Amino acid sequence: MKIFGRVRHRPSPTWRQATDQAFSLIDDGRYEDAGALLTRAADLEPWLSESWYNLALLHKFRHDWAQARIAGLRAVALLDRPVGAPDWWNLGIAATALQDWPLARRAWQAYGLRMPAGTGARSGEESARLPLGSAAVRLSPEGEAEVVWGRRLDPARVEVLSIPLPSSGRRWGEVVLHDGVPHGERDTAGHGGGSVYPVFDEIELWAPSPVPTWLVLLEADTPGDRDALERLAADAGYAAEDWSSSVRLLCRTCSESRMPTDDGTAARDPHDHGEPGHPGHLSHLSEHGSGDHWSPERECGVAAPAGLVRGLLDGWVADSPSTRAWRDLEEVC
Repeated sequence: MKIFGRVRHRPSPTWRQATDQAFSLIDDGRYEDAGALLTRAADLEPWLSESWYNLALLHKFRHDWAQARIAGLRAVALLDRPVGAPDWWNLGIAATALQDWPLARRAWQAYGLRMPAGTGARSGEESARLPLGSAAVRLSPEGEAEVVWGRRLDPARVEVLSIPLPSSGRRWGEVVLHDGVPHGERDTAGHGGGSVYPVFDEIELWAPSPVPTWLVLLEADTPGDRDALERLAADAGYAAEDWSSSVRLLCRTCSESRMPTDDGTAARDPHDHGEPGHPGHLSHLSEHGSGDHWSPERECGVAAPAGLVRGLLDGWVADSPSTRAWRDLEEVC
């Protein structure tokens, strides 16, 4: 086969050496040096889709989406196979980051996803939407790595529906761009046989949320009292989450494997391998733990506007003042 007047052949040893060195540098976070080597590799073998795929991948790591789109378009133009290539997926991520919706839609279709038929009245972002159900996303994967639950808007974005802890710097309702390859799963049945959801790694914040996060100490005599606040917040269009029972600490190995989400009934979670000074990763459960020992004092996160949060808490107490109270409300994110 001839491409750009050249007979296509296997990449040269020099190309392979430059590429291998570049990815070693990427592993060390040396993106500038890696970029020089991958640019050299592309100059050596410009008719290889892999040359441009590798450059597009580097630009994705650097969050340089304009360059990722340019390199990605060159990569897909040289593909041998029309459907299912990862080049299209990375191009879809770059297009989504840039809000280039026609290109995002084209990329998902070329990868092999069935998009809603035609655009019709759909335009802009709506034309590239592909609701894919629930998933978990790992915020700050290179840092504290907090796993939260969300709703997939398309193959590259998740809307966060858990209330992240303030250390994450993220809020309920934010939309994050995520990578395509899952790192771990969550099994909602706890011991197999239930629905299994992928855990994707966050790349960056795509759309911020204007809704602040509050920390409040509750006195809730029963789990039902706690659940009532969560329902009240949801009915108002916002959220409350009992962090005392919904968050647990996991080691990296457990966080990136298939984990039951309704565990946590033991006094010490067997997957908590964190040590003082070397904490593990945080993970939000899909359901509250069902331990027998209920402590009325709960640390609760609330996502609601400043003008509404106290009214929500006061209304919750007013419904059962003998079993409910709150104190020490603080905006934390």
